[in-house]
Amino acid sequence: MRKFFQGFLMVTLLLSFIILPSKAIAASSSFVTSTFESQSLKGENFADQNLQLAEFTKVNLEEANFTNSDLRGVVFNGVKADNANFQGANLSDGLVYVTSFNNADLTNAIFRDAIMLRSNFKDAKIEGADFTFAVLDTQQTSNLCKYASGINPETKVSTRQSLGCP
Repeated sequence: MRKFFQGFLMVTLLLSFIILPSKAIAASSSFVTSTFESQSLKGENFADQNLQLAEFTKVNLEEANFTNSDLRGVVFNGVKADNANFQGANLSDGLVYVTSFNNADLTNAIFRDAIMLRSNFKDAKIEGADFTFAVLDTQQTSNLCKYASGINPETKVSTRQSLGCP
């Protein structure tokens, strides 16, 4: 059932990019709180901020600090978030596409119902992260399962369980 759900979401996402013109997608974002596009925010401090529905497109967020930030519904498209800190951040319902979280600290972060396709998590710290119903590429899920551990303190869900690890 999970594979069917992932496939359905992937097809829906891809069709929306193909069928809808880009201006229609932008126009549908009337509740976006902030838009960051094609800039470097390397090392910026976003800790403890409410960034719900923010859009980050082609942004360099290396070493940025998002500790305990509310990022529900966020869009990360073509973002480089290597070595960034997302400890305790909530990215539920987000759209994370072609984004790099290499060496990022995702400890106790929440990714519930997020679509995270074509994103990388090489050597990311995921202890206590909750990926419940998140859609990830199969290879990324397999790699994350190799070192998944911990229980999210807020949702009380095991990281391994949320990833569907064997």
